[in-house]
Amino acid sequence: MSPFHPELRRAAALIPPISFGPRLTRWANTAQRWRGTPRPPAVDGVNARDEFIKGTDGTSIRIRLYVPAADRRPRPALLWIHGGGMIIGVPEQDEAQNIELCRSLGLVIAAVDYRLSPKHPYPTPIEDCYAALAWLHSQADELNILRNRVAVGGASAGGGLAAGLALLALDRGEYALAFQLLIYPMLDDRTTLRTDVDERRLRLWTTTSNRFGWTSYLGRTPGADGISEYAAPARRKALNGLPAAWIGVGTCDLFHDEATTYARRLNGADVPCMLEIVEGAFHGFEIAGAKTGVVRRFRQTYMDALRHSLCDQ
Repeated sequence: MSPFHPELRRAAALIPPISFGPRLTRWANTAQRWRGTPRPPAVDGVNARDEFIKGTDGTSIRIRLYVPAADRRPRPALLWIHGGGMIIGVPEQDEAQNIELCRSLGLVIAAVDYRLSPKHPYPTPIEDCYAALAWLHSQADELNILRNRVAVGGASAGGGLAAGLALLALDRGEYALAFQLLIYPMLDDRTTLRTDVDERRLRLWTTTSNRFGWTSYLGRTPGADGISEYAAPARRKALNGLPAAWIGVGTCDLFHDEATTYARRLNGADVPCMLEIVEGAFHGFEIAGAKTGVVRRFRQTYMDALRHSLCDQ
C-alpha cells in the first residue's frame, strides 16, 4: 500500500529522488540569479511593490510588499518568510499565496528576501527577518497597520525562521507578535541524528538535504551541543509567553515529529496552538499537489486560523 494520500500519489511518483548538496544548491541559486527578480505583478485588489531596507549590519534587504488596494481601514499584517532549506528560495515562490491572503483577508503581506546559507550562515538570515519586522512596525502608520496584530509566518525553513523570530522578538521585547503561522516548519537540527527514517516515504526534502541545510545554516555540524535556540527553536526549553500558533504538517514529512512535538509543547506552555496533520502528505505537498482537494482544505484551515486570530477581533 502506498503511504501517500490518494490525491498526492501521482505527484509523489513524479518527484525525482534528488537531494541538495553544494553542487545542486549552487546550480539552483545561479539559475535564480540568471532569471533575476520578477517585476511586482499587476493584479486586481492588490498593490504589489518592492521595498529596500537596511539590515542590522547595514546591508540592503529586499521586501516584496502586498497591500490591499481599496480598503484603507486599519488592518493586520503578516511578515512572510519563504522556504528553501535555508539554502535556496525567493519570496516570489509564494506570490500566488500571498496575493490571495492579501486579497481575501485584507492583510498587508511583507515577504522578506533574506540572505541564504552557506554564504550567510546563522545569525544573518534571522537578523534579516528581524530587520524586516522592525521595518514593518516603523511603517505601520503609513501602511495603516495595527501594530498589535502583526503575525509572522513561513513554510519549511521559513517556518523555522518564523518560530525563531518569535522567540527572538519575545526576548528582545521591542516588537510584539500576535500569531505564528508555521507550515511544515524546520525546527530541530537534531532530526539529522535520526537513524529510523524511512526514506521511501519522503519527497522533496530528504535526510541528506536536511543535513546539508542545517550544516549550511549553522556553519557547524548539526546535532552538537551549544546550538542557539533562535537557530533551532525546538531547543528552547521554556515556550511560555509566545504568541498563539498554527502548525500544519503531513505524516510523510521528515519534519512531522519535530513539528507535532513543538505544537504539543506550545500547548503545554499555555500557548494556544492549532495542529493540522494531513495523512499521507509529504514535504512541500502544497506546491506539488497545488490543484488537489487536500491542498485546498489544508490552505483553508490556515486561512481560517489567520482570519480568527488577526481579523475577527
